[in-house]
Amino acid sequence: MIQKFGLKGSLCSPKISCLRLWNYLDMVYVGNITIGTPPQLFSVIFDTASSDLWVPSNQCHSRACVTHRSFNPTLSSTFQSSNRTVKLAPHSGLVSGLLGYDTIQIGRFKSENQAFGLSQSEPVKELENAFFDGVLGLGYPSLAIQGTTPVFDNLRKQGQIPEPVFALYLSTNTKKGSVLMIGGVDNNFFTGNFRWVPLSAQNYWQITLDRITWRGVVVGCTRGCQAIVDSGSAFLLGPSRQISSIQKIIQARFIENEYQVRCCARTTLADFIFTINNVQYPVPARAYIRKGSTPRRCYSNFSGGTESLGKEETWILGEVFLRLYFTVFDRGQNRIGLAIAV
Repeated sequence: MIQKFGLKGSLCSPKISCLRLWNYLDMVYVGNITIGTPPQLFSVIFDTASSDLWVPSNQCHSRACVTHRSFNPTLSSTFQSSNRTVKLAPHSGLVSGLLGYDTIQIGRFKSENQAFGLSQSEPVKELENAFFDGVLGLGYPSLAIQGTTPVFDNLRKQGQIPEPVFALYLSTNTKKGSVLMIGGVDNNFFTGNFRWVPLSAQNYWQITLDRITWRGVVVGCTRGCQAIVDSGSAFLLGPSRQISSIQKIIQARFIENEYQVRCCARTTLADFIFTINNVQYPVPARAYIRKGSTPRRCYSNFSGGTESLGKEETWILGEVFLRLYFTVFDRGQNRIGLAIAV
């Protein structure tokens, strides 16, 4: 039974840990953690599609490192080195560094002797001006660096969290208000009841998607497919061929490396319906079309490329979906819970 708590004047109940997240342009959500003794502060993405924690080290001289906070092992009395070289972002294959162990503070919980990566090279241009220093993965241990235990699993092993769950509430069009909850669920962030969906695989937070429809016509996942619930992705992603058809449906035009859409479409186009475990989850035009930074510029929140994940058709339900549906990630019963976000 998932415990539900109320705010009662604070961010959330003292029985669980609620971490404030900052929303940058509805594209990335960032929260603070500390590493070491005394603590060194870092801003990280909490990514449900990876399982490792990594931050820049003071030995990294890539521009992406020098423009962000870096961890200095010599300043921490609890740091232990492994002298093991690892890839820290296997999905990109570009970020590499050393594996170390130290104390990680996340909200009110403290993970002792936690494995984490200290990047020594970040030759990724997109990271140079990123709003975050590193990444904290919340996926299953099978995605983690071999021989290491992810942060959530370490907290669970050390008996710190009251229940093996975490949940995400992502705000829309406002920097403040987003929350990561660990160890329970606060009922002030959703309305109605949870619909529970069993996982189809225990590496990513992966579920079975029945179909995607628009005005009653199936436009994706025609025979059923897989979907990954990914807090580290800003968009709704799918196979390039289906995404191309969807861009045509919403009359998106490829201009300056992005699919632009008429802004009036945000109030006139129909919902896309994602059917999961026989329950329909509407995604309205105001969610799948985003406003640009300049007037009269709007863009599609659909993107392709998931065919690179394997032969089976796969979609990624990123922040576009998570903003609409408060999501509980239940490791105890290997399922996710979805309710309408307030």
